[in-house]
Amino acid sequence: MHILDTLSLAFRTVRSNKLRTGITVAIIAFGIMALIGIITATEAMNQSLRESFSTMGANAFSIRYKDRQIRIGGNNSNVKKVTKGSLREKKSNTGRIITYDEARMFKQRYSFPSIVSLSLRGPRNTIVNVGKLKTNPNIQVIGGDENYLRLSGYSLLAGRDFNKLDVETGRSTCVLGNSVAKKLFGDNSQRAVDRIIMVSDLPYRVIGVLKDKGSSAFLNADNVVITTYNNLRRRFTNSNNSFNIGVMVNNVKDMDIAIGEAKGTFRPIRKLDFTEDDNFYMDKSDSIVEKFMSSLKYITVAAAYIGLITLIGAAIGLMNIMLVAVNERTREIGLIKALGGKKKSIRQQFLFESIIISLLGAIFGIVLGVLVGNLFAMILQTGFVVPWAWVGIGIVTCSLVGLFAGLYPAYKASRLDPIVALRYE
Repeated sequence: MHILDTLSLAFRTVRSNKLRTGITVAIIAFGIMALIGIITATEAMNQSLRESFSTMGANAFSIRYKDRQIRIGGNNSNVKKVTKGSLREKKSNTGRIITYDEARMFKQRYSFPSIVSLSLRGPRNTIVNVGKLKTNPNIQVIGGDENYLRLSGYSLLAGRDFNKLDVETGRSTCVLGNSVAKKLFGDNSQRAVDRIIMVSDLPYRVIGVLKDKGSSAFLNADNVVITTYNNLRRRFTNSNNSFNIGVMVNNVKDMDIAIGEAKGTFRPIRKLDFTEDDNFYMDKSDSIVEKFMSSLKYITVAAAYIGLITLIGAAIGLMNIMLVAVNERTREIGLIKALGGKKKSIRQQFLFESIIISLLGAIFGIVLGVLVGNLFAMILQTGFVVPWAWVGIGIVTCSLVGLFAGLYPAYKASRLDPIVALRYE
């Protein structure tokens, strides 16, 4: 029998046993759907994180007073052992915020070819209003300088940026994020320029409106009101706020040198001697994304375990079904062998049936998994995501599951004695 004939016969046999095939396909599809669905959702989350937090270019870094602590699941293998020395070190660095004087001194002393920006975070749940129109209490107030917009990836739609006089005097001027401007002034948000708005019941003159930067489930970069850090110090913040220093070098190839120069410049400002560790942290522009993504790998591992366990159960179920099929078709097998059918053809037929059932489960599982995962992508407002690598892994894995599940039944069928098989009731 030709291999194409064997394959056609196997397909017709699978199609004729709809209930049995459907149950097995559903079991396999569930495992693949869980795997592909979670991986697709994870890919969507990674994409959203990149869009949310990669605000500066690849040639920028920032200096913070403490590290970002981000962990999603996983174990504590990366957590340092707590000792008396580490507690003393932690205590010595507690409260060591970057002060106004330290930030200003760094900007004056840092001589590497670059642009330096100082910024300060203000209240997060602020209400902005013009007359009776007001925003939800979810506006972030940020204090920056004349370089802040450029280093943060913002660009102006209308109006002007801050100048040095705005920064030094700390006068009540501000730049509105696009979402805030649209909320208060409608689609023609450029009308906001030169208008007086109230930020937490404090008057500010709008000098500029930002272009739409986009938002995601993790961050809305347009829900901001940006003023100068001196104004923020005077009107909003308290002594516990720390300055953030942003640095953008002229050439991305000079990043490591620039970071080294920044450390060498900032250590004396922080009054550290040669034996002391840094009590500040250098963040590259994409560091928060990398930390989130490294934490999300635990979700991927969990998805792989779920899919693997389900596929093992599906393989056992598929093997049992194929053994039942051998018993049901014993006389058919005996007739084929009596008419000259070879063992090879019988083995191929049962292997093809097993693989076809497994691949059907893979196809349905992949389609459902991608759809389910992209429902999560719609919530995160990202594009359509297809994890092609994992789709390939799913197809190969299901093919192997079908192959191994069908090996013993196929071997058993090919070994049947034709005379005994024909007499089987």
